[in-house]
Amino acid sequence: MNRRPLRKSIVPVILASAVLMTAGLLIRPARAEDKPDFSRWEKEIAAFERQDQEKPPPKNAILFVGSSSIRLWKLSKSFPSLDVINRGFGGSRIADSVHFAPRLVLKHEPRTVVLYAGDNDLASGKTPEQVAADFQAFVEVIHKGLPKTRIVFLSIKPSIQRWKLWDKAQKANELIEASCKKDELVQYVDVTKAMLGTDGMPRQELFAKDGLHLNERGYEIWASILKPHLK
Repeated sequence: MNRRPLRKSIVPVILASAVLMTAGLLIRPARAEDKPDFSRWEKEIAAFERQDQEKPPPKNAILFVGSSSIRLWKLSKSFPSLDVINRGFGGSRIADSVHFAPRLVLKHEPRTVVLYAGDNDLASGKTPEQVAADFQAFVEVIHKGLPKTRIVFLSIKPSIQRWKLWDKAQKANELIEASCKKDELVQYVDVTKAMLGTDGMPRQELFAKDGLHLNERGYEIWASILKPHLK
């Protein structure tokens, strides 16, 4: 049986592909979340530790941890009658809070931990299932050291800038909410309904100019939703 010879232009491509496959170079490139670089946060974590030495936070307080939505929150204004500690670091993902939990959370022995993170995770390429798994890892590390501490998860918010990820965010929220229902010390608090308008889109008046972070009005809504869960 006669076979038509491969065109000359195709042969080098096939040979090159074979070489790359042999070298393992056609495997999916590792993403940042596959091998997270926790060292990039060392400067910020060290700054928190200096604050702790200069003015130790109270024990049995309410500690907020997570990404920039936590870091930018003026907690003393939102919760003036409560002992609150802010340990948010911008750009972080849930896995970062898991890694630094001993230095950021456990040593303060809070009665309640409020976590907001997840949208950076999805934006970096993580799946909803991975985000939910990271949340479960966070719960496990907190309860291993502080078995009686309550954990409150603020749902991943809908935002203007990351609206294309909203379907994934909803899935992650559903998975996390389901896991919270299995533990009486873990609570899921939904902020999404209050942040969507009648058209089903994010309410622009709640966001800063970047369309991602909250403005003062946005934080007022978050505080009003969260307060009943902190009593």
